[in-house]
Amino acid sequence: MATRHQARTAVVGLLYAYDLGNQNIAKFQDEILEEGKIRNKQKEFSESLFEGCIENLELVDIEIKKHMKEWDYDGIGKVEKAIMRLGAYEILVAKTDRAIIINEAVELAKALADEKSPQFINGVLDAIGKEQ
Repeated sequence: MATRHQARTAVVGLLYAYDLGNQNIAKFQDEILEEGKIRNKQKEFSESLFEGCIENLELVDIEIKKHMKEWDYDGIGKVEKAIMRLGAYEILVAKTDRAIIINEAVELAKALADEKSPQFINGVLDAIGKEQ
């Protein structure tokens, strides 16, 4: 059985593909989740996260940009952007505990992004969470 961490990893992949211009990625969502052995409750969890992120993308992006300080939003990596979008969505809309989300985002960044990304993502998501 997949864990929530594995489910979030799959959502980051879906958001990454979406950001690359594959707006039809949702059509392949079931196949992608099945490939990762994400089923039942974790599949429902993944689907709700992905759909929620896409539905609230404008709000999420506004909040991320607001807390990036001197960084250019369009200049950050797409993996980092996907991780931050997921984290911001969970903090702002899903109202998941901020500490859990920031920890998950940092772990995702360690596994999927470059070495400076965890600290950067932590700072942005922490700022978003403190404002809530």
